[in-house]
Amino acid sequence: MMPDLFDILQTGHYSLVVRNGETKTFTGRGVSDLFRLYGEHPAFLQGAEIADKVVGKAAASLMILGGVRKLQTGTISSLALELLRKYPVEVSFLQEVPHIENRGKTGWCPLESRCRDLQTPQECLLSITDFINAQNAGTSIQK
Repeated sequence: MMPDLFDILQTGHYSLVVRNGETKTFTGRGVSDLFRLYGEHPAFLQGAEIADKVVGKAAASLMILGGVRKLQTGTISSLALELLRKYPVEVSFLQEVPHIENRGKTGWCPLESRCRDLQTPQECLLSITDFINAQNAGTSIQK
């Protein structure tokens, strides 16, 4: 019997675990690992099972676009859950929160805020890409 992805996530102190034939673990912050996987290895996400610590609307969009089949998470935002329920993704979670907070717990996560009013995963992807490109360029764009 294969170990449960959520158990691997928690015991290994990972931020993301993806299984699609093989199991890969990640420790990046935010959506960085998921974004990189979607951009560089999209076939690995197609039909995959994922365990993720925290899922906001940005991460949910990347999972939908990548064709993820199953998601287990500790915390999911209402915005992410609402979007995921429109697609064939099996979702299980420990707690639902109104929105994902920023690291300092002083307000909304920047990507959750940027994706809040967007309607489709494709629209969210454009916003995520802009945000990550700005981060990589050493600038910070706040909305």
